[in-house]
Amino acid sequence: MRLGFFSLLKKDIQLMLSSRFLLLIFGSLVLYSCYIHFVYAKIDQDIYPVYLYDPELFLTNASEDIIRVDTLEELETAASDGYAVGIDGSSSEPKIIMTTSGQESTDHLRANYARSLLSPTKNAAVKTVGPNNKEMKNRREITSEFLFFELAAVGFLGLASILFKEKHMGVIRVHGIMPTSKCFFILSKLTLFLIADLLFASLLTLINLGLKAGIAVLPAILLQTCILSLIMALVGFFCAIWLPDFKQFSLFYLVLAIFITTPVFLVGQTSVTWDWIDFHPMYHLFMAVKNAYFHVPAAGVVYYVVCAVTIVGLFLLAYQALSREMTKEG
Repeated sequence: MRLGFFSLLKKDIQLMLSSRFLLLIFGSLVLYSCYIHFVYAKIDQDIYPVYLYDPELFLTNASEDIIRVDTLEELETAASDGYAVGIDGSSSEPKIIMTTSGQESTDHLRANYARSLLSPTKNAAVKTVGPNNKEMKNRREITSEFLFFELAAVGFLGLASILFKEKHMGVIRVHGIMPTSKCFFILSKLTLFLIADLLFASLLTLINLGLKAGIAVLPAILLQTCILSLIMALVGFFCAIWLPDFKQFSLFYLVLAIFITTPVFLVGQTSVTWDWIDFHPMYHLFMAVKNAYFHVPAAGVVYYVVCAVTIVGLFLLAYQALSREMTKEG
């Protein structure tokens, strides 16, 4: 039986090489890393830019960090992006002008920050909390997002494409006749894609965080990679066996990409809030990956128990779907 497993694994490696899936992974790694190094890590957006319209120069003690404008229209335009804050100082009582960010606590913070610049006091001693400067924080955030997308979408699509190729080649029909272990048939694919995902996660992390910072978080990242990789590979396996052709699978893939992963990114990376997001399973997987990059532990024992039960349940579903397909083909 051990020989059967390694024979299946060898066959899956050959299929992966022929499908050029490794080339897609390598291309994604290069593209993500170039974007992180040359674009995202260099973004240095000022925290809540504050604009002041003060034609009569009433506010002479305003901080030098405030950007002065010449007209009220210019002030309103500058403060209309939901990020910057405007101060109308044309009257005796300064008036805050800004577009809401969609989150009340953030709006209060923006307004208070703007008011603090009107009468700045002497700079207090600043204590740095945590090891991350702004560039490293940006690197950790975007790297976690790219890794989640790669595991949730690209890996899912890669396994399914190989399985559809096997279906069209009649491989499943042959295995339905031969005394092949169905568990080994599934495990060989899970093993191959898990190794590929672990290698991708390691390289993506070390290249974009640096050797020292990358090694420090790598164990936690690889653990979350294992969980997400197994879940998505099993979902991809089940869908590829259950759906009759790649066109229907492509429609399901589109639904997954748009309606399942998009809300996760919106809540995780913007000020958008939805009460129901706590019931979205992908949100917890995304936050576990993101938290791993910031040395924040995952939700706890309950999270890992739910993940383990989910993996076992998906494996059983994939096994049943494969048995039904082999019986039908045989």
